[in-house]
Amino acid sequence: MRKVVVTGGAGFIGSNLVDELIDNGLEVIVIDNLSTGKKENLNTGATFFQHDLSCINIDDLVDIFESVDVVFHLAALARVQPSIEDPLPYHDANVTATLNILYASTKANVKRVVYSASSSCYGNATKVPQNEKDETNPLSPYGLQKYIGEQYCRMFSEVYKLDTVSLRYFNVYGERMSLSGAYCLVTGIFARQMQNNQSLTITNDGNQRRDFTYVGDVVSANMLASRYEKKLNGEVFNIGNGKNFSIHEVADMFGGKKMYGEKRLEPFETLADNRKAKNILKWSPKGNLRAWIKKYKIELGI
Repeated sequence: MRKVVVTGGAGFIGSNLVDELIDNGLEVIVIDNLSTGKKENLNTGATFFQHDLSCINIDDLVDIFESVDVVFHLAALARVQPSIEDPLPYHDANVTATLNILYASTKANVKRVVYSASSSCYGNATKVPQNEKDETNPLSPYGLQKYIGEQYCRMFSEVYKLDTVSLRYFNVYGERMSLSGAYCLVTGIFARQMQNNQSLTITNDGNQRRDFTYVGDVVSANMLASRYEKKLNGEVFNIGNGKNFSIHEVADMFGGKKMYGEKRLEPFETLADNRKAKNILKWSPKGNLRAWIKKYKIELGI
């Protein structure tokens, strides 16, 4: 592996992955439309193209993919609630763009596509931890769209012989996560509210539990999946820490006062069965949410 593409490489997870790839001496091309990504996240060692992947000319994309070994497809509109409120642009960003990536990869003879999937495909799972073989039941357009992306990856491996692998992320946190806007996760929301001396907003009853996964561990999973020596042929891996916390517990880690906000349609509990990623990819998550929040509070002065 010498030359790679990272879609969404100006975003939270993508920019962390780009840094790691460049540190490993790889030639990196970033494609991002900067709708949610930030220019300041871009590594100056990467070649940057600003494109909307949902409407890019396929021949132009094939040209970018020339001589590329691996495409890491992270570009997405990546939040549940906004996808419920406005599903059409989410479909374009999360389904049409993925199809364009896969089709161009096939035409350009890319060796492997590593697809960023989502644990939201499980929906309100009937059992925990969630295993890759469990039934999927997404509760939102976003969850469904990311699952459709997985199915496209599997189909392209079967029909077009394009090697693909899907990584189902569980609630990623870490450096460069957003602290505001529609794409902000609960850890970012709590950090911003602490900065502004506001109470921490708890949705629903706060007893819902989430498997929080450190961004460095997600980067590590991408690296291992890209380097795996055998064909992966559309395999799916849970990328989650394997331990979860209630939203109340996360609020207590930040230490602010709590208030209750609006009720939302969301799964009660997410928890990754990550044995497959550990056994096959030799992935081992290192992140510790409690320790990271303690360090992050010091950095933010809160």
